[in-house]
Amino acid sequence: MTIRDTAEEWEIRATETPFRGKKTSVRTDEVVMPDGTVVSRDYQVHPGSVAVLALDDEDRVLVLRQYRHPVRQKLWEIPAGLLDVPGENPLHAAQRELYEEAHVKAEDWRVLTDVYTTPGGCDEAVRIFLARELSEAEGERFQVEDEEADMELARVPVADLVRKVLAGDLHNNCLVVGVLSLAAARNGDGLDTLRPAQAPWPARPFDA
Repeated sequence: MTIRDTAEEWEIRATETPFRGKKTSVRTDEVVMPDGTVVSRDYQVHPGSVAVLALDDEDRVLVLRQYRHPVRQKLWEIPAGLLDVPGENPLHAAQRELYEEAHVKAEDWRVLTDVYTTPGGCDEAVRIFLARELSEAEGERFQVEDEEADMELARVPVADLVRKVLAGDLHNNCLVVGVLSLAAARNGDGLDTLRPAQAPWPARPFDA
């Protein structure tokens, strides 16, 4: 048995979109099950996202604290953002988010991991990058607004983040997955064996 996710699509008898928002929508599909029964499945349609685990020369991760209204909490996160343009190159989007949210650039980029955030109820796919060789970005800072205007920035040692994740103190999906993936990669074949930044991403095909 090969342990690997594979593409598959069951028959859809009917579909409708009862809600359309600014960036996402909700879709209802009538899906044929293997025994022939037809069931209704509601899910959020999402353009996809990128996130950046930015690691500096002192083995600290750049994190930010932001209010998230659905969960009524301020969460520590890593820089992240939507793939706003269909077919957008995820590396370019990640570089943009790192600049806009932290005014930082990086010279070395790798793919850390790819995840579906909540595949039972949303089709969001996220590519998490590892960014190294950090430096201050040039030019003026990006003008943030809304929740981002209240963000706090910090650099936290990797070991401290791992401990806080396992203690239940940190909950953001991309931060948790990114930090634990970083620790696993280090204990495995090493960071330099991670996939290149432009590695194919079947969940969100992109232009080179």
